[in-house]
Amino acid sequence: MIRVIAIDDEPLALRQLEMYIAKVPFMELTAACCSAADAVPLMESTDAVFLDINMPDLTGMDFIKSLPHPPAVVFTTAYSEYAVEGFRVNAVDYLLKPFSFNEFLASCEKLQEHLEMKMALATAKEDTVLHFKADYRTVSIDISKIVYVEGMSEYIKIYLDDSEMPVIVHYSLRHLMEQLPQERFMRIHRSYIISLDRIADASHTNVRLNNGKSLPVGEVYRPAFAKLLASRV
Repeated sequence: MIRVIAIDDEPLALRQLEMYIAKVPFMELTAACCSAADAVPLMESTDAVFLDINMPDLTGMDFIKSLPHPPAVVFTTAYSEYAVEGFRVNAVDYLLKPFSFNEFLASCEKLQEHLEMKMALATAKEDTVLHFKADYRTVSIDISKIVYVEGMSEYIKIYLDDSEMPVIVHYSLRHLMEQLPQERFMRIHRSYIISLDRIADASHTNVRLNNGKSLPVGEVYRPAFAKLLASRV
């Protein structure tokens, strides 16, 4: 059962969320809040949140960004211009008001798949194989074969040493980095994770991997990468 919280400052919209959630058999509504501030004490005990964006005092977007360990989030809003920013904070989905129950159910199913994958990856954290869902099937990835990973919006491309084509799955670099062994992988850019064993040569601003691929080192990641290079001298 997925424990969810609904947050919306509009009473009618909040009531609709409550009714929709009650109709989904794998979801349990643990709270319905009219402001993000009211939901703060409840975050530790919830799996996911349906969250309006345009609210007074504290917007839904700012609320999620303020949480050190945010739950899975589905944004619900009447403003389509927030969609891109929503995915930048790893939102599972984005429902544009007014939405039907069928649209809501599709988001719930996407949320369920996301949480199942996250649990599977957490279980496999100490293993050498990670499991992903892709195209309605499970794909197993031997982490020893990973050369680098590229992020693109809400998807990632996993490049392996034994395949010319990357494996593409619906996941985020941030969540993947949490599952990979920190001593073997490093995020060097907002769009790239590399296997440290695959470095052919590098500077503080660029990395060339042993498959010939050259990747930039993002400015934010340069201090940590420079420290790594210094430790290898």
